Amino acid sequence: MAEKSNGRWWKWLVIVAVIAAVAGGYFYFRHGQGEGLSYNTVTAGRGELTATVTATGTLNPVVNVTVGSQVSGRISKLNVDYNSVVVSNQVIAEIDPATYQAAVEQASADLANAKANLELQQAQYDRSCELYTNKLISGSDFDIARASLDSAAATVKIKQASLSNSRVNLNYCKILSPVDGVVISRAVELGQTVASSFSTPTIFQIANDLTKMQIDANVAEADIGLVIEGQSVDFLVDAYPNRTFHGSVAQVRNSPITVNNVVTYDTVISVTNADYKLKPGMTANVSIIVAQRDDALKIPNAALRVRLPDNAVVLTNAASGTLPTNGVAMGKGSRKGKGGRGIRTVYGLAGDAHAPQLKPLQIKTGITDGLFTEVVDGLKEGDVVVTGVAQPGTPGSTSTSTSSPFGGGGFPRR
Repeated sequence: MAEKSNGRWWKWLVIVAVIAAVAGGYFYFRHGQGEGLSYNTVTAGRGELTATVTATGTLNPVVNVTVGSQVSGRISKLNVDYNSVVVSNQVIAEIDPATYQAAVEQASADLANAKANLELQQAQYDRSCELYTNKLISGSDFDIARASLDSAAATVKIKQASLSNSRVNLNYCKILSPVDGVVISRAVELGQTVASSFSTPTIFQIANDLTKMQIDANVAEADIGLVIEGQSVDFLVDAYPNRTFHGSVAQVRNSPITVNNVVTYDTVISVTNADYKLKPGMTANVSIIVAQRDDALKIPNAALRVRLPDNAVVLTNAASGTLPTNGVAMGKGSRKGKGGRGIRTVYGLAGDAHAPQLKPLQIKTGITDGLFTEVVDGLKEGDVVVTGVAQPGTPGSTSTSTSSPFGGGGFPRR
C-alpha cells in the first residue's frame, strides 16, 4: 500500500514539473525575449518635401570683358576708376602718344617723297614714250622707264600703308571701352609703362551688366543626371547669411572638370541682381530643386535604417522570430537616388507594451530631402513606425512614444 502511494506521489510530481516547464517556456518565449525593450516611434504624416542637389559655385558677371592695350607706352591719363560706370567707345585711358605721333609724321613725309618720285618717273616715262615713238631710244631704255614708273607707284602704296598703320597705332593710344558696364578691376596706375611685345597687358576688367549675373556651380557626377535646364535654385552667400537668393538653371555644360580624380560638371545658374547686393567673386552655396511635393506622406530617414538588438521579436508570415546579431533594416531592392524610387522595409509595433513585437512593412519610397523620405505606397497617414531602440532609463522613452527623433511631435500638416 505504501509503495502504491509513493508511485502516485511521483506521478503527480512529474506532471507538475512538466506543467511548470511548459509554463516557463511559454512565459520565456512570450515575454522574456522582448521584456525590457522599448522603441522610439514616429507617426507618418503629410507635409512639404523638397529634394535638392547641393553644390558650391562662384558668382560672375554674364559678360566680363578684359580691356588691354595693343601698343606699348606710358599711361598718361586714367579717366575711370573702380566701380566707374562706362559706355561703349568711351575713352577710359590714354597712352603717351608722342612716339606714335612722330611715327605718323615720318610716314607722312615718306609718302610725300614717294609721290614726288612717282611724278618724276611719270614725266620720264612720258618723255621716253615720245622718244621711243620717234625711234630715238632703244626698246630697253623704254622698258626701264616703264619699270621705274611702276616701281615708283608701288612705293607710293607702301608708304600709304605705312602711314595708315602709324595712324592706327596712334589711335590705339586712346583705350576705349568695348561695352557698356561697370569697371570692376583696374590693373595699372598713372605713369606706369605697359608693354605689349609678347602679350596684351590687362588694364581694366569691365562687367557688362551687374543686374544679371550667373553662378558657375560644380555639380558632382553622381547628381548631374538629376539636373536639367529650367529648374529653380535657392542659394546663400556668406555676406547675407539670413537671406535666400533665387535663380534658375540656364545651362549644364558637358565638359567634365576633374580635380584629384573627382569629376564635376559646370552648371550655369542665371541670377537677377536688381539691388546690386551680389558681387562678382562671391561664393554661393547652391541648392538645386530637382523634385518637390506639396502634400507628401513622409517618414524620417531614421526609420529606414533602424538597428535592432538580438532579442528583438520580429513577426514573420509564419511565426515570431528574432533578427540575427546587429540586424539592420535596410530594405529590399535597389536604393535609388534623391529623385528615384525603391522598395524598403520599415517596422511597425505589435503586441502589448510589456512585450512589444515588431511587424516588418514593405514600402515604396519616393523623393528624399536627406532628413525625410516620401512614402508612395505601403503606409497611410497616422501609421506608427519604429525609428530606434530607446535606451533603458532614458527619460521620456516609452514603447508607445510617437515623438520624432528630430524633435517635435509627429508631422503637422502644412
